[in-house]
Amino acid sequence: MMSREKPLTRIFLITFFVSVCTFPTNVSAQKVAKYGADFLAGGVGARALGMGGAFIASANDVYAGYWNPAGLSSARRMEASYMHAERFSGIVSFDYAGFSIPFSERSVLGITLIRSGVNDIKNTLDAWDAERNQPKPDPGSHITSFSASDYAFFVSYGKMINETWSIGASSKIIRRSIGDFASAWGYSMDFGVRYTSPTWTAGAVLQDATSMLQSWSVNKDKLSNIETVFGDELPEGGTELVLPVLRLGVLRSMETNFGGVVFEVDTDIAFDNYVSNAISVGSTSIHPRIGAEVHYRNMLFLRGGFNRIQHVKGEGLDITPSVGAGFLLGSAAVDYGFGDFAGLVSELGYSHRVSVKYSFKGDQ
Repeated sequence: MMSREKPLTRIFLITFFVSVCTFPTNVSAQKVAKYGADFLAGGVGARALGMGGAFIASANDVYAGYWNPAGLSSARRMEASYMHAERFSGIVSFDYAGFSIPFSERSVLGITLIRSGVNDIKNTLDAWDAERNQPKPDPGSHITSFSASDYAFFVSYGKMINETWSIGASSKIIRRSIGDFASAWGYSMDFGVRYTSPTWTAGAVLQDATSMLQSWSVNKDKLSNIETVFGDELPEGGTELVLPVLRLGVLRSMETNFGGVVFEVDTDIAFDNYVSNAISVGSTSIHPRIGAEVHYRNMLFLRGGFNRIQHVKGEGLDITPSVGAGFLLGSAAVDYGFGDFAGLVSELGYSHRVSVKYSFKGDQ
């Protein structure tokens, strides 16, 4: 086992220094994308989402590949997980799969796969006769369907430095597509650290530490009817830059006669020039989250949290709650989370998340 750990540690250190040295220095020359990776912002795992997404410090299993790769080092068994979520009343389908395998007593490798998509979108461009300025005969026969999909692939590595400190990194590849009309590739890295004590845990992640570069290409042949039918100019491809986000979390755990309580407070510090948040100073915005979990003998779990606290201009403070529950049966954990992804006053509906995790028997 130890012979495999040293090469992985060396790769982690080399990748870190290369990423720092190649960090884009001329950000002003790039087009900054505010929503370039928003499909990843919703999080993974119904347990974490039931706690309002306050999970940077809590992450200590296969889900840590997404939340905080440093937490992977606490996974002592090989684990597999899956989550399905329906957002906006089922309009958006979200699927996640994760896998982790320990390489030694102190290091763990993780794989994360994510797909978010809207399916069966109707394409009516070919049903319009531009010369006659009216629909073609039997327009339904000219209507086709396409999907808008986003994919993410993470390779993560977590290593325990000592009994209290651990570090980790995730290398990410993003693939985005809008039918046959446009597509993009993106890549970046996350770096995490985690401190653990008997009652307190703290975590920090520099998400997209190298900045995420997304390179878009447009199939102008497929979009030619936009100019003809609507008179709009064809969109151009190009490169977008997703800026880093610093994610911080502090957890307090307490044992009781019936089980235990976990309370976590997280915050994201972003430089995205948002102004509709609870706290914003210049181009810097702060996104707080709060979550709690109560468990009975580590078998039954109840959770709650606030995954969005922001100020809406003209409306005041907008707080989005979430709740959840779960149970552990042997090596399998089943969790459910319920929340309003789009805000309490939205007409876009609620979100249901169900996830399962299995820990394979035997220490690796």
